[in-house]
Amino acid sequence: MTTVEESSRTTPVTGVRAWLSRHPLAAYAIRRFGLYLVELWGALTIAFFFFRLIPGDPIRTLLQTLQQNYVYNQQASAEVIGRYRHEFGLDGNIFSQYLKHLSNLVLHGDLGPSLINYPTPAQDVILQSLPWTIGLLGISAVLAWILGVIVGAIAGWRRGKIGSAIATNLSIALAHVPFFFVALILVYVFAYSLGVLPARSAYDSNLSPGFSLDFIGSVLKYGLLPGLSIVVIGTFGWILSTRMLMVPVLGEDYLVYAEAKGLKPWRILTRYALRNCYLPQVTAFGISLGFIFNGNVLVEQLFNYPGLGTTLVTAIRQLDFNTILGVTDMAIFSVLTAVLLLDLLLPLLDPRVKYWK
Repeated sequence: MTTVEESSRTTPVTGVRAWLSRHPLAAYAIRRFGLYLVELWGALTIAFFFFRLIPGDPIRTLLQTLQQNYVYNQQASAEVIGRYRHEFGLDGNIFSQYLKHLSNLVLHGDLGPSLINYPTPAQDVILQSLPWTIGLLGISAVLAWILGVIVGAIAGWRRGKIGSAIATNLSIALAHVPFFFVALILVYVFAYSLGVLPARSAYDSNLSPGFSLDFIGSVLKYGLLPGLSIVVIGTFGWILSTRMLMVPVLGEDYLVYAEAKGLKPWRILTRYALRNCYLPQVTAFGISLGFIFNGNVLVEQLFNYPGLGTTLVTAIRQLDFNTILGVTDMAIFSVLTAVLLLDLLLPLLDPRVKYWK
C-alpha cells in the first residue's frame, strides 16, 4: 500500500506549472519580463531620488526667469510659490512626491510642466527634440555598425594583408578618440576652411519646417557634419570588435571543410565565418540603439543641434526636474527594453542559447 507522501509524488503536475514545463520559451519570456519590470522600477526610483537630492530650488529659478522676462514683476507670495510647487509636484515630502510622480507617469504618461518652456508639458518638450536625436544618432549608429562589421570582417578574413593592417592600425589609433574632437576637425575643414557645409543648427533658419524637398535637403546638409563625426569613430570601434571575433573563427574545422569542398572564399566568409561571430555584434548594436535616446550631448552642443542632449543640458542648468526625469526615464526604458528584446530574440536566432531552467 502506498502512503500519502508516495502518492503525492506520483501525482502529475497540472495547471500553469504543467503548461510552463511544456513551453520553455514562454516560461523563459515570462520570467525575463518579470525581471525587466523589477529592473525598470528600480532604475526609475533611483533616478527620481538622485535628481531630487540636487541642491537648488527650481521654483525660485522659474520666478527669476519670469521676472527677467517682465512676465512677473512682483514679489512672489507664499500662495504663489505654493501653487507652483503643487503644479510641479514639489509639495509635500520626497516620498509623497515620488508616489505622485510614479502614478502620473505610469497611469497617465504625464511628467508635469516643463520649467524651461513653461507651461508646456515636459513630455511635449521631449517629443519635440526626440525626432532630431533619432534622425541624427539613429541613422549614424546604423551606418557605423554596417560599415564597421563589413570592413572588420574583411580585415579579419584577409589578416596579414596590407589593407587589413592599415584598417586595423587606424582603428586601434582612432577608435577611442572622442566624437567631439573629430567634430571640431570636420568643422574646421569643411565649414571654416572650405566653407561647403554649415557649422551649426539643424536646418536653414529661412525655411519653415515641413516635408518639402528644400527643408529635407537642408536637414540633410546641416546634419552631415555631426552625423559624420559619429559615423567615423563608431565605424572604427565596430571594425576592431568584428575583427577580434572573426580571427579565432578562421581556424575552425568547418571552414577548412568548406574550403576543401571548393566553395568560393566570399561565400565561406559570408555564409559560415561571419554568421558565427555576428551574434555578439547584434547584441551590442541593440544595446547601443537604446543609448541613442540619451543624445550625444557634446556633439549636439557643439553643433547647436536641437536634440535630447541639448534639451537635457538646458534642463539641468534650469533645474527642470520634470524634463530631466523625462529624458532620463526614456533612456532607462529604451536601454532596458533593448536588452529585454535581445534576450528574447537570441534563443530564436541561436540554438546554442539555452532557456532558463
